[in-house]
Amino acid sequence: MENKVIWITGASSGIGEALTYQLNAKGAKVIISARREEVLVCVKKNCKSPENVTVLPLDLTNFESLVRITEKAFSLFGKIDVLINNGGLSQRSLIIDTKFEVYQQMIDVNYLGTIKLTKHVLPHFIAQKSGHFVTVTSLMGKFSSPYRSGYCGAKHALHGFFDALRMEHEKDNIDVSIICPGFIQTNVAKNALTGDGSALQKEDSATENGMPVEKCAREIISAIRKKRFETYIGGKEKFGIYLKRFFPKLLHKVVLKSKVR
Repeated sequence: MENKVIWITGASSGIGEALTYQLNAKGAKVIISARREEVLVCVKKNCKSPENVTVLPLDLTNFESLVRITEKAFSLFGKIDVLINNGGLSQRSLIIDTKFEVYQQMIDVNYLGTIKLTKHVLPHFIAQKSGHFVTVTSLMGKFSSPYRSGYCGAKHALHGFFDALRMEHEKDNIDVSIICPGFIQTNVAKNALTGDGSALQKEDSATENGMPVEKCAREIISAIRKKRFETYIGGKEKFGIYLKRFFPKLLHKVVLKSKVR
């Protein structure tokens, strides 16, 4: 990762923040983005080599701003080697209780914003004849769970898009990696939207007892180095991938019994 230029969205907390610290420590030049500039500045100050970190605020739902921000990102170091699409938002509510506007927000943040940014970066990667898209989805992008219908739908959509992107642009020396974390110790549950669009503001036991975010970041960096197509990260919840593939009815029963919320 030394001297690589890496752009991370959702870098103000959780997985994005942990990736920033570890990539910076490995000698990468890191561009960090999220909505809250003041929090990004704090992340930069906490880095081992803050001079190699540049703060670039963005809002993934402000679609019209993303072309300008992309041009600025490429001007900072003259290139970008890796875009880590990590920005996102979760949900905790039953379908019957969830307003349609919440589903729209799930799609805008978790899917369309990521696609819009990726499309602006893509011509630059083609021109420089190299580039690596790393998109953090979720194990919920491979199978579903109650209370997360909008989140699961958006994450499933990312898999369809980025698998196609990989096929279309392998000829341009562009790599695509999809990262699927399970339960990771972050604020994802606290920040999740409820049915009326308000934040949940409380933790769930599965997230509290999940993998430490630092370990998750290490596994993501390993997957980037190896240019893996798809990587599953977490504890026993990873086995849901294989149950879904071979024993879907069993997975249905296991998830219902787990009472994960």
